[in-house]
Amino acid sequence: MKINDQQPLPNYIANETRYDQMPFRRCGKSGIQLPLISLGLWHNFGHNADFKNARTILRQAFDFGITHFDLANNYGPPYGSAEENFGRIMEKDFRPYRDELIISTKAGWDMWPGPYGNLGSRKYLIASLDQSLKRMGLDYVDIFYHHRPDPETPLEETMGALDHIVRQGKALYVGISQYSAEDTAKAHQILKDLGTPLFIHQPRYSMFDRWVENGLLDVLGEKGVGSIAFSPLEQGVLTDKYLKGIPEDSRIAKDGRYLKESQISDEVLSKVSALNKIALNRGQSLAQMAIAWLLKDERITTVLVGVSKPEQLADNVNAVKNLNFTETELAEIQKILV
Repeated sequence: MKINDQQPLPNYIANETRYDQMPFRRCGKSGIQLPLISLGLWHNFGHNADFKNARTILRQAFDFGITHFDLANNYGPPYGSAEENFGRIMEKDFRPYRDELIISTKAGWDMWPGPYGNLGSRKYLIASLDQSLKRMGLDYVDIFYHHRPDPETPLEETMGALDHIVRQGKALYVGISQYSAEDTAKAHQILKDLGTPLFIHQPRYSMFDRWVENGLLDVLGEKGVGSIAFSPLEQGVLTDKYLKGIPEDSRIAKDGRYLKESQISDEVLSKVSALNKIALNRGQSLAQMAIAWLLKDERITTVLVGVSKPEQLADNVNAVKNLNFTETELAEIQKILV
């Protein structure tokens, strides 16, 4: 990781008013409340990033009342490096606040070579979490997810591994990510029978990606399972960032793995421009409105944001100041999205 400690950050003392700034929402039928905004470490926390900047963002997040930090075994690059760097920041800044934090990690995508470092087998999930705990310097995580459906491994084996991990004391709660409505209902029942409730589902969800509305949100509401929406801004598309061209410091310009210039079509920009006008009339940035639009549904427990700069995080957090939409605004937004 790029080290920038020529001017070291002062010792960290958390903002005393942090819990006055952030609303919380209960996660399903559990005893846990999560902040409406959570911070994801998918990008900008690996060894290719600036350590001081990453540390500043995490400090700022907690000062804003963000208590939930979300990781995965393969976040980086390289794989594992986001967890390693989070572990360093945890030791430097957050060790006194461990009991105020919800820390999650996941396994399900390729992590190491061979047949035992991918998908959803019991061997892979348990081994991966052991590695993650070592990288982060933790005795346990608060949430451990199966990161994606595995069509080859029996669901009973995958859910059985999650149950076993909780009984080992290596995770307090378990979740799944990107499961269909049908498989979510099956996973919920298997875990219920084992005695370990399904705590949370992490789906991709945004104004431009609404697959969860075709049954998944109904299942989560019926079963009392929480949800955390990732990619709420479509990798930056649902901001005003690309309305005047491709900035040199944008994700498209620097890293085309997850967002390509071809995805910013004239049609997409037209929709973004129209949405931006509605946001400005609401007194919000487009990013804030896109986050608020997700949180208007009580079945969304929290929205997972990813940022590269502290000012982006500050902008995202301000979304919680205006979560109400008029019927006219919702109709205008729907017309644009359709």
